[in-house]
Amino acid sequence: MNFTGDFLFRDVSFVVGDKDRIGLVGKNGAGKSTLLKIINKNMEPESGTMTITSGFKIGYLPQEIIADYHTTVFGEAMTAFVEQKELEKKIAETNDLLMARADYESDDYIKLAQQLSDATELFRQLGGHTMEGDTEKVLLGLGFKQGDFQRPLNEFSSGWQMRVSLAKILLQNPEIILLDEPTNHLDIESIQWLEEYLANYYGSLILVSHDRAFLDRVTNRTVEITLGNIQDYKCSYSDYVQQRMERIESQQNAYENQQKQIADIEKFVERFRYKATKAKQVQSRVKMLDKMDKVEVDTIDPSSISFRFPPAPHSGRVTVEAQDLQLGYGHLTVLEKLDFHLERGEKVAFVGRNGEGKSTMVKAIAGELNPQRGEIKLGHQAVIGYYAQNQAMLLNPEKTVFETIDEIAVGDIRPKIRSILGSFLFSTEDTEKKVKVLSGGEKSRLALAKLLLSPFNLLILDEPTNHLDMSSKDVLKNALLQYEGSMILVSHDRDFLQGLTEKVIEFKDKQVKTYIGDVYDFLDKKKIESLQELQRADKQQGFSLDAKSSSSNKESYEKRKEEEAKQRKTNNRLNKLEKEIAELNAELTELEAKMSNPDEYAEAIASGELYQHYEDVKRQIARREEEWLELSC
Repeated sequence: MNFTGDFLFRDVSFVVGDKDRIGLVGKNGAGKSTLLKIINKNMEPESGTMTITSGFKIGYLPQEIIADYHTTVFGEAMTAFVEQKELEKKIAETNDLLMARADYESDDYIKLAQQLSDATELFRQLGGHTMEGDTEKVLLGLGFKQGDFQRPLNEFSSGWQMRVSLAKILLQNPEIILLDEPTNHLDIESIQWLEEYLANYYGSLILVSHDRAFLDRVTNRTVEITLGNIQDYKCSYSDYVQQRMERIESQQNAYENQQKQIADIEKFVERFRYKATKAKQVQSRVKMLDKMDKVEVDTIDPSSISFRFPPAPHSGRVTVEAQDLQLGYGHLTVLEKLDFHLERGEKVAFVGRNGEGKSTMVKAIAGELNPQRGEIKLGHQAVIGYYAQNQAMLLNPEKTVFETIDEIAVGDIRPKIRSILGSFLFSTEDTEKKVKVLSGGEKSRLALAKLLLSPFNLLILDEPTNHLDMSSKDVLKNALLQYEGSMILVSHDRDFLQGLTEKVIEFKDKQVKTYIGDVYDFLDKKKIESLQELQRADKQQGFSLDAKSSSSNKESYEKRKEEEAKQRKTNNRLNKLEKEIAELNAELTELEAKMSNPDEYAEAIASGELYQHYEDVKRQIARREEEWLELSC
């Protein structure tokens, strides 16, 4: 596939299998989002063809959405069920027609009854009876609360609106899901929920993400766009990184060998260019050079790119202190009765669901929000460097990259501007680009580069990794590991957070709770807390049953018998489901064999009958597997 002008990619070919989970990776600007748009038919390539199995639906989530919503959160999510709603209407209309007739033996009546039966069965297969329950489950998983369901969607930020768009895709159960940076607008809990959901998804998934932990959890194949070509790795992201380094090393060796060969050929040509007796050999070697496919090395090792934050000026022992703090907007209280203490050199992570007050807290510390009650005290000589979530959007779109830095650089820093920009992967040509033509990742890198222009001893970063590619995140993380001042870091990227902080502060229900350790220590402790809560509930339930048992042994005996009978029934159903799933899988294998033999089954394939049967069997398997999972939990 190629485009007019410079090639984003050329002669790209790859096949996506039914259950492939593909992580699409590459540097910012390599063409990842463009490839998703082509697959979704939002863009047309200049040449090449793309084939999608007939009848397959695609669910596509872009990086940014432009929408004018006039519905509630729940109402908008329910619009995902277009096919089910049409069937529901058809069932009602057919039912009305049958009720108005009395010719029960006529062909027309029997035909209508059969249509009603077929529509009802299809409605059931498509989950028509569980639409509202499924919608509630997905919205809750993506971080919405029950109280949000009937709120107008236009009251929510673009990030929350993006979650509803994601919910609609998941509810539609398309055969192919395309997701472009889905975790940018999700918190850690919602990311973990989405990981579990996608891990059990039955179709194909193509995912663009710069979240290493998310990619490792969800994908089983990595496709890299590099130098206009595609490299396909049958593994998750972490394994791909290792294999990629081995490939680059091999490319480097091949490149060096080819350069030596070229030098030898050129030396021969130069030496015998004017000797008639060698003219034939010279021409042969010149043609050899012209026809030679030049070896290209994908990229330099990003670990060689680095920068350091300016040394942190000396400050007092306490950097930030607040007691009995209350924060909010107008009449809305977001945080209350909050105590916070940050000492010199201490590094903490703020985590929690979106909307719980993380950004509100950092805005208050940075002086952009006045407390409703209480006071935030900054320590002696505290100097703040603050990167807000929308920092990249605050850049002047008409200025060039160089002008953006030059306008605020003073003193000894001015000669270092190009060096600083180079550290953030901006080439000499890039520095002359206007901000408005930069990608989201490039704007984020430029906004981060501005932080280098002044020394500070309190660094506040609110979601700094959004839109940054893997190498840029590694550069930033390496700099933060060397930073000696105090730091508050708001992020949902577990891989990025790991090792950066010694304390995690969770924001929940207008309160905060402190955990010692980094983000994975926090997640482990959260799991333990959840288990302890379940154990406490079990103990309470056990005490209640024991009390009843002491007062009525007969009642306890009858209850035990009832539970044992219920368990036997469940086990019988599980065994039956396992047998049915095995039979259906065998039938699916037989159908796949028929579909791959168009000569013998041309008529069934052309009519769509074979494919419809195939899809019906797949849905039956999915329903039984879902029931098996529910019963076995």
